[in-house]
Amino acid sequence: MRTLSCFIALILLTGNLCRAQNPLDAILDARPNAWWGVMVVDVASGDTLFMRNAERSFMPASVTKLYTTSAVLDQLGPNYRYVTQLYMEGSLNGHVLNGNLIVRGSGDPSTGAPDSNSMDLFHVFADSLSKLGIHEIHGDIIGDDNIFDDVPLGADWSWEDLTFGYAAQISGLTFHDAIVDLHAYPTSLGQKGNLTVTPELQSYLNIDNQTQTIPRGKSLVEGHIRFPESNRIIVSSEVPLGRSDPEAIAIHNPTLYFVHAFNSVLASRNIHVHGQLLDIDDVSKDFTYSEAKIVASHTSPPISELIATVNKESHNLYAEHLLKTLGQKYPNPDEEFEPGSAAMGIASSMRTYARADIDSERIQLVDGSGLSRKNLVTPAMTIKLLRYMAAHPAPEVWDSFLASLAIAGQDGTLEYRFIGNSPGYGRVRAKTGTLGNVSSLAGYIMPPNGSLLAFVIFANHYQGRAAVIREIQDSFVNMLIESTPERNK
Repeated sequence: MRTLSCFIALILLTGNLCRAQNPLDAILDARPNAWWGVMVVDVASGDTLFMRNAERSFMPASVTKLYTTSAVLDQLGPNYRYVTQLYMEGSLNGHVLNGNLIVRGSGDPSTGAPDSNSMDLFHVFADSLSKLGIHEIHGDIIGDDNIFDDVPLGADWSWEDLTFGYAAQISGLTFHDAIVDLHAYPTSLGQKGNLTVTPELQSYLNIDNQTQTIPRGKSLVEGHIRFPESNRIIVSSEVPLGRSDPEAIAIHNPTLYFVHAFNSVLASRNIHVHGQLLDIDDVSKDFTYSEAKIVASHTSPPISELIATVNKESHNLYAEHLLKTLGQKYPNPDEEFEPGSAAMGIASSMRTYARADIDSERIQLVDGSGLSRKNLVTPAMTIKLLRYMAAHPAPEVWDSFLASLAIAGQDGTLEYRFIGNSPGYGRVRAKTGTLGNVSSLAGYIMPPNGSLLAFVIFANHYQGRAAVIREIQDSFVNMLIESTPERNK
């Protein structure tokens, strides 16, 4: 098998005598103005089947999430769960709590997720209060997000992104992905459209509907802005008849968003709060839990499920929470960064990268999601990471990592790629990455029989449509599969 592998590698690296150029190189050269970084390796043997600029640094975009999720799985394990706790302090006098409620965040990114019954958590908390006979709270509801630092954004994120849900703010206590879902619908020609808001937390949001209905067949013109350091949102989209305009908007201060949502459920259950709704940073006294009592707890799904959301759906917020969680749970004692910060999460991740034989002097990561353009990695180190995970000493770690990747033509960010009769359909498990002038694809080719291949394809500094670059990436992988038919025997 190794002799055959070497023979295939020779063909792919040099081409055969009938060709002036390696056909894989020819595919990449269809876009000569792109800066390509590519490497393909047989996972078991380590034989290199193709490479171009494999030791150069590239912006990986969301392929950064492979680094984040690898480190988290490697160190926390796939069965790690978050626990969010509701405390009360003070005294009970009949149906009255003379004291505060405190929700102590654990960094769980999945509380009140939009694809679930997002208010269920708060109803469970309300049930616990009702069982104690509490109907009035003569105190405050306090959200404690101190499990993480107070930096709500990743390093060097673009200001143009901060209105939108994919750049949601990071907090140790979060709800509904730290976003509000807005959906504008046309009404009558020339008139203001209808706007739906999910969740309906008007007490926390200030939404100005400036939408307009335009003629059928015209192009949708999207218009959304959230003013910095506020939850004032203007929606000015021009929506054609027969169309609609959905958009996820990042909210300001996810901790207070959580607290307001909790209070809205308490009010609907006739549990009345007479105090304020506070972020713990705004509490006038230093708070301790020494005299507080746990009323209820919420446990997250296992981290393996959260990582599947990160990699299949390319969920930025989940990735950032996981990174900070690693930095809080297992801080690197050799670093002075704050536990629960992104910087400490990256410092802690270096343990995993060292195990993968990645040179820490060459890798540059500043966030967990890849939204920053300051992240720099090489194709070669990414291949090392993929090989390390495939040979991980804990089989459940490898199983969780592989299961988290999108399946070509079937789900996640690869659902509409490698479709039809594509050789890659169902055989490619990979992570995509997209920023302005950056497109990435990295993962594995799953053979029916034979060797597992790991591949990385980075494209930086290209001009034009990203769709063209993605077509080149897909063609490259398809030809790679077709060029190694003997591996399927």
